[in-house]
Amino acid sequence: MRRRHIGWIAGAAAAVLVAAGAITYAVAEDSGGSDMKTPGAESADAGFARDMAVHHQQAVEMSYIVRDRTKNEEVRRLAYDIAQTQANQRGMLLGWLDLWELPKVSAKPPMAWMGMGDMPERGDGSLMPGMATDTELKKLQSLDGKQAETLYLQLMTEHHKGGIHMAEGCVAKCTVGVEKRLAQGMVDAQQSELQAMAQMLKERGAAPRS
Repeated sequence: MRRRHIGWIAGAAAAVLVAAGAITYAVAEDSGGSDMKTPGAESADAGFARDMAVHHQQAVEMSYIVRDRTKNEEVRRLAYDIAQTQANQRGMLLGWLDLWELPKVSAKPPMAWMGMGDMPERGDGSLMPGMATDTELKKLQSLDGKQAETLYLQLMTEHHKGGIHMAEGCVAKCTVGVEKRLAQGMVDAQQSELQAMAQMLKERGAAPRS
């Protein structure tokens, strides 16, 4: 059962990679058509692209850290799938900002496009909900084996929950059709990965931290 579930995740990741080119071209049509204006710099579309690119980058970083800290094939495979999928999606998000000729940074705080710009940050490198702190990343780098696997799964569980919340915000607020569809795809895939990670934590005698 577990192998089939992880295999489904790998298949979903591959599908995202294959579809990336089509989605990138489609967003040009969505944002450039006669009935659709290019998103503004303070729009939900631009805000989501900027914030999720940052959020994804940390997931990629954590995934490559744990691949070097464990020999467990199940965790390494999950980490590889997450890293590849989110690195690809990050490239798409930044590419859309280029396409729209919009800045990749904003003077406004993260999550402002969701009406959450006044939410206090955790600090220590954690800029948005679910993001790990620099201290937590350093701890992950110091662990090996089962301890590294457990902390990674706990951190990534929190990361996915924050990412799902942000993606759901885009589904509700973004105006570019393919971006909304990508956001919904993120929700669906990460919810599935949350189920897999919960089982993997249980097998290690652990549970999500929150």
